[in-house]
Amino acid sequence: MSSVTSVSENATPGFLVWRLSMKWRVAVDRALVPLGLTHAQYSLVASLYGMHRDGRRPSQRQLADHTGLEALYVSKLARALETAGLVDRTRDPADPRAVQLALTAEGREIARRAIRVVQGLLDQLLEPLGGLDGERTKAFSHELATLLDVPLDPPSEKTHSTSEHSEKEQS
Repeated sequence: MSSVTSVSENATPGFLVWRLSMKWRVAVDRALVPLGLTHAQYSLVASLYGMHRDGRRPSQRQLADHTGLEALYVSKLARALETAGLVDRTRDPADPRAVQLALTAEGREIARRAIRVVQGLLDQLLEPLGGLDGERTKAFSHELATLLDVPLDPPSEKTHSTSEHSEKEQS
């Protein structure tokens, strides 16, 4: 029995999601070092690559919404990718406050290579579930999508105090 299996037997779902996300992030970061990308940068270039194929040139805000990253962080990443020659940042003609993003020719090539690398990691990760096209993987993906649709708002101080009070009354 591996140490992860023994830890996961009594672990909460939140802990397991965190461990899996950290395992994935570390693996992607390590695999992308030769391409000069981090996992966060990959999320931008891969998303831009897919959006470009769909004929879209998203704003930084749209890309932030798509990736789940904070807009300020997307802006910082986009600037770094622009400096590296992988992304073009231009003002949106329809909204001068917005910045549109597009991959450069070099950025598209790096994105293609990075997507192949990450696809290989994904194949490894999903092998125990029957691979990318396996029924367990499809069910797992559906469950993950369900959880991603749940809005999470941090509890307010008042909500926390009320729940503590209710717990004490039930004791």
